[in-house]
Amino acid sequence: MRIEDFDFDLPEALIALAPARPREAARLLVVRPEAEPSFNDVHVRDLAALLEPGDLLVLNDTKVVQALLEGRRLRPGTPGAKVSVSLDRRLGSNRWRVLARPAKRLHPGDRLRFGEGGGEGGAVCLAGLLEASVEAVGEGGRATIAFDLAGPDLEAALLSVGKTPLPPYIAARRPLRPEDARDYQTVYARHEGAVAAPTAGLHFSEALLDRLEARGIERAFVTLHVGAGTFRPVKVADPRAHHMEPEWGRVPLAAAEAVNRARAAGGRVVAVGTTSLRLLESAADEAGRLRPFEGETDLFITPGYRFRAVDLLLTNFHLPRSTLFMLVAAFSGLETMKAAYAHAIARRYRFYSYGDATLLYPARGALLQAYD
Repeated sequence: MRIEDFDFDLPEALIALAPARPREAARLLVVRPEAEPSFNDVHVRDLAALLEPGDLLVLNDTKVVQALLEGRRLRPGTPGAKVSVSLDRRLGSNRWRVLARPAKRLHPGDRLRFGEGGGEGGAVCLAGLLEASVEAVGEGGRATIAFDLAGPDLEAALLSVGKTPLPPYIAARRPLRPEDARDYQTVYARHEGAVAAPTAGLHFSEALLDRLEARGIERAFVTLHVGAGTFRPVKVADPRAHHMEPEWGRVPLAAAEAVNRARAAGGRVVAVGTTSLRLLESAADEAGRLRPFEGETDLFITPGYRFRAVDLLLTNFHLPRSTLFMLVAAFSGLETMKAAYAHAIARRYRFYSYGDATLLYPARGALLQAYD
């Protein structure tokens, strides 16, 4: 296996800088791996007609935090140096691992103040200030900070002083817009902790969810807090040597039971996004039966993996050479996915986080035999 196996050329003009409106108006490429792969061009709004009563959608209900912060380092006797912080991974109710710029300005024990306005003391004041302490400084700009607020109070403060963490391939090409705070969030987001959206879920509107329910298509929710590592490139020649950043996830008992019940009744489990899929696979036993799960997962799926808990995958179009493109190649076959992406490029599908979607069927031999 070589990293070059997962490369493809994408015209820059096809990188979506804004989502489709309404959400479900995004295009949907249905991919069926067969002797001759079959591609069907439809829209996300058609999803209810593509699925069957008894199928189960599994959605990731993580909530994206306003993860980009601008502030100052506070030290006695100095005016304070400007510092930019990007939240990377939540470590507790008030502690985060962050990427700081410039990191060389930070030392353990430093105080940080984020937001505009004045005032002294207090965790956050009417002027919209949020303060934190630097606990540790590592390599590559990483640091650990502890905010003076925790839980819902911290989430409210981040909404006040933070900005939406758009993916780098969007942020580099246009400024942040007020509507991004809404657009870069699923309509069913519940549990804050992600710094990147589970983008397949961005296509769902309340109206589409209602139509799916009326069709007899059930849904269950899991939580995986997506980290910034989802955008980090694979830099090794052999992808199997790549280290996946662990992410925290939870499969509640209700979701595990819904998956087991659906499959036992002959329904299909449809993972909405690679985050939902990776979490389900992390929670499945060797026979494919799901159990409740809570903790970190660093599951890295490459071709040759046999899927135990998922029958269909709804996902966006992914970066070349990325771990996510490797995952879809494992699910539907590398040559099938290369052909599907060539089809999408020729027909001007929109790519990446704000782009269009695919509904993927598994390649022959990709699924573990379902249990009785």
